[in-house]
Formats: sequence, structure tokens, C-alpha cells
Amino acid sequence: MPNRFSSHVTGTAAAWSIVFVWSFWLIVSRVASQSGLTIYDLAAMRYGLASLVALPLCLYYKPWRGLSLSKIAVLSFILGPVYILIVFSGFLYAPAAHGGIFMNGMLPLFSILFSVVFLRVLPSLRRFLGAALILICAVLLAWDGSVSSGDNAWFGDLLFAVGALFFSSYVILSERWQLSAMQIIFCGTIVNALLYLPIWAIWLPSGLSDAPMGPLLLQAIYQGFVPNLIGLLFIAHASRAIGNGNTSFILAAVPGVGAILGVLVLGESLTVFSILAIIFLTVGLLMSVRRQTQ
Repeated sequence: MPNRFSSHVTGTAAAWSIVFVWSFWLIVSRVASQSGLTIYDLAAMRYGLASLVALPLCLYYKPWRGLSLSKIAVLSFILGPVYILIVFSGFLYAPAAHGGIFMNGMLPLFSILFSVVFLRVLPSLRRFLGAALILICAVLLAWDGSVSSGDNAWFGDLLFAVGALFFSSYVILSERWQLSAMQIIFCGTIVNALLYLPIWAIWLPSGLSDAPMGPLLLQAIYQGFVPNLIGLLFIAHASRAIGNGNTSFILAAVPGVGAILGVLVLGESLTVFSILAIIFLTVGLLMSVRRQTQ
């Protein structure tokens, strides 16, 4: 009983840690352009710095065993530069709050869509209503963002939604293929570092040499290590300790927490309409995930 209680506490703590890790990542990514760094620099940090930690682990555990070349190719592409550059581009147009709303908020919607199209599994009425509420709120928030934050905010929202589509594909494949954390790190970090870093160094624009040291270190630490490595470990522990359903239930807080941090840290404004939409979107998220009993 004590071990079970301890596991539940640490699992819940890990899930809430992910909420703040992802929410602060929204803020850090939004302010990256102010440091003079390009989105290509951020992608290089994400793959290059993380690979410094991941390489010795992968050489020890050899996670490529059991993975076919086709699985490595598919997983590496889904977690690769195309995905992350789309997401980083979204922050150039839309507020940080919209990153959490569209990237995290749309995940259950795409999950249900994939289940219907590819697995022929119909959602329950509760999940269907939750997904419908998410979609309505997302559309209304995109419209409100274009009105209050600029004409191009809708384009950033669209890029975030595409990013959510990539990440949803990763979540579904990782579950269907029963991928280990090291296999995900290998494909998402090592393979992409080998492919992307030479292209970035030779051809892509960079502001690395002109960036101030403080912002540069912030981006290097957060983009390179926190979401890719620490976040992944927290997700793995939370899923084992309290289950995927309970973890997803807690992660429904990301859009709301991200929006609050955007207001407090970046001074972004939220209209009353946006606040109400975020509240209803969170309700839709909670309806769309299945909470597991312990």
C-alpha cells in the first residue's frame, strides 16, 4: 500500500511537472525571435544538444534493435525538422497562449479522427461531444486571435494545428508499435541530428553568433534538454505510475496554464471571449480523455 501511494504521488507530480514544462516551453519559444536566433537555430539546439546526452545512452542500450528501417524513417520524420520548424514558425505569428491551445488542445480531436478513419473505432458520446467542443472553441479562438492579435494570427494557429497533427501521429504510432523511451529518443534525437545539423550548418540562416549570452543560454538549455529529455522521462514515469488516461487528464491543463503564463510573463492580452473559450476548451479536453481509477 505505501509503495502504491508513493507511486501515485510521484506519478501525479510528474504529470503536473509536464504541464509546467510544456507551458514554459511555449513562453521560451515565443521570445526566441527577440534574441536574434532563427527558427533553424532552435531546431539545431533541439536535436544537437539533446543528442550529446542521448548518444552515450543509445550506444549502451542499442535501441535500434527491434526497429525496422521503415519504422525508424517514419518515426524520425514525424519527430523531425519539418514538424518542429512548423511549430516554431507558428510562434512568429500567433501568441504563446495559442500554442498550448492548438497543439495540446487538438490532440484528442486528432486521436479520435485517426481512430475512426484507420481503426474504424467510433468514439463514445462523451468523447464525441468533447471533441466537438474543442473544435468549436479552437475555431472561435482563431477568429478572436486574428481580431485582437493581428491579421496573421490565424496562420500561426494553422501551423500549430499541423504540429498537433504530427504529434498525434507520434502518440498513436508509439502506442501501436510499443516503442520504448530509448527508441523514441534515438529516432527523435540522434537520427534527426545526423540529418539536420549538416544542412543547418552549411545552408540555413543563423543568428547564433550575434545572440546575447543570456537569451542564448536560456534557449539552449530549454530547447536542447528540457522538453526532449526531461519531459519524455516525466511522461514515461507518469504513464507507468498513474496510467495514460490520468496523465492525459492532467495534461488538459496545458492550454489554460500556457495562457496564464502568456499574460503574466509576456504581457499578452486575453479578451473575455478568449478566456471563456479557453475554459470551455478545457472542459472539452476533460470530456475527451478517459480518466482511469487506481
